[in-house]
Formats: sequence, C-alpha cells, structure tokens
Amino acid sequence: MTAPRISFEFFPPQTLDASFKLWETVHMLAPLKPEFVSVTYGAGGTTRKLTHDAVTTIGKNTGLRVAAHLTCVDATRAETLEIAEAYASAGVTDIVALRGDAPKGSDGFKAHADGFANSVELIEALAATGKFTLRVGAYPEPHPEAKDTMQDVRWLKRKMDAGASAALTQFFFEADTFLRFRDLCAKEGITQPVIPGILPIASFSGLKKFAARCGANIPAALDLAFEAAARDGREDEVSVELCTDLCRKLMTEGVEDLHFYTLNRPHLTAEVCAALGVAGASAALGKVA
Repeated sequence: MTAPRISFEFFPPQTLDASFKLWETVHMLAPLKPEFVSVTYGAGGTTRKLTHDAVTTIGKNTGLRVAAHLTCVDATRAETLEIAEAYASAGVTDIVALRGDAPKGSDGFKAHADGFANSVELIEALAATGKFTLRVGAYPEPHPEAKDTMQDVRWLKRKMDAGASAALTQFFFEADTFLRFRDLCAKEGITQPVIPGILPIASFSGLKKFAARCGANIPAALDLAFEAAARDGREDEVSVELCTDLCRKLMTEGVEDLHFYTLNRPHLTAEVCAALGVAGASAALGKVA
C-alpha cells in the first residue's frame, strides 16, 4: 500500500511554554515533507496576530507551505480582507477559509454588521482577489447547527462553487463515517478533494469535551478501549493503534490524503505516519528517542 500524502494542523502559541511546544512540533514533523501545514485561528478571532506571526515565521524558517486559517468572526469585511492582504504580502497564499466559532460565552455566531455573513461570502471575496488557494471545512457528521448531513453536503457544495479547491473534514473515528460522506459529496457534484481530518487521541477526557462541541460521535468501542488502556498505562499505544487502523481502512478505500490534527503534540502523529510508511517519520522519531 502506497504511503499517503499528508498535511498537519498546528495552533498558535499563547505562552512561552506553548511556543516551545509549537517549534518542537514543527521541527519534528517538517522532515515528513507534508503537502502543507495549517495554523488555526482562535474562537472569536482571539489569536489573530498570533496566527499571523506563527504562519509567517514557520514559512520563513522551514520552507514549508503554510496555510493560514481565516474567519469572519467579529471583524468587518475590510478588516478581514486587510488580514488576507497582509498574508499575501508576506508570501502566504494558502488560506483555510472558515466562518469561525463564536466568542466564548456568546449565544452563537452573529455576523458583524459590516462583516461577512458566512463562509460562502468570505470565500467569494477571497477568490475574487485571485491571490489564494482556498481550503474549507467539512463535516462528515452533522454540524451542531445543521439538521442533517445532507444540509452540510449542500453547504459544502456552495463553498466549493464559491472558489474553494479542497475541503478538510472534522475528525471522526469510524471509516464508514467518512466514506458515506464522500459518496454523498460525489453525488452532489463535488469534484474537489475532500480530505479526511485525522485526530490521534492524546487525551481521551479532552477528546470527549471537544467532540461534544463539534458533533463528532465517539463509538462505544473507543470508550471501552481507552478505559482499559488507562488501567494499563497504555493510552498512547492504543491511540496509535486505533488511529493507524482508521487510516489504513481509509487508504484501502482509495483515500490518498490525510490531514492530521496534531494539537501541537507531534509524537503520536509521527508514530502513526511511521506505521503508514510515510518517508522520514521513523527517522524523526529516532532523533528524539
């Protein structure tokens, strides 16, 4: 089985310790030669400057292709496009365009009076500049604000038609979840790549909180596996085994690209990539063994 093409997601640091963790992650995973890496954007635009700094610094110091997350939360159209122009001026031409999460403590997303109403409007405006490669988010399980998966598929089609070149999905834990979604996307006429988002589980308790917020289902078997792993102190080992198995099932069904949510904890991701035969992964692990 041919090794997959890979990409990674990082998040910008907000403390000195987090800065060290980010750079450990970047330097450990860069030798795996990802297609691109992305840097997230905090809820409500809270990491706007941090994201910009991380994106430009990673690009300058590693030569990696870096995609910046950009949302339309709590910003005017002019402010959002100004941020995009700053990326273009810095040589960053890849953007993950998202509506974005509402600020903590709010009642949900509310468009700025002078801002973009949704992700489709944002994508259209970015595409009109002709300066960016645009990727978007996708939900293989219903988004918390969607009535069903077909509503998510049809919204994804609108984003693709607005100018996106690929989609990165929310994480999931059963291969059939993604494969069914991929089939629905194809039937809806989506021809751009829909890339599965993969999350090696570093903290099962943390995962449950995250999954509850984004609508991802945690299979009962996964719960049982981590309950047993915790008793034996084998959480990391089980995480790698389950994640590798998921990736292999996807690859058997023709998936050639995997997007890893690293959470700035590179070791689990590197171990999964090594198990999948990604060049450079075993060597990267050996350097820190």
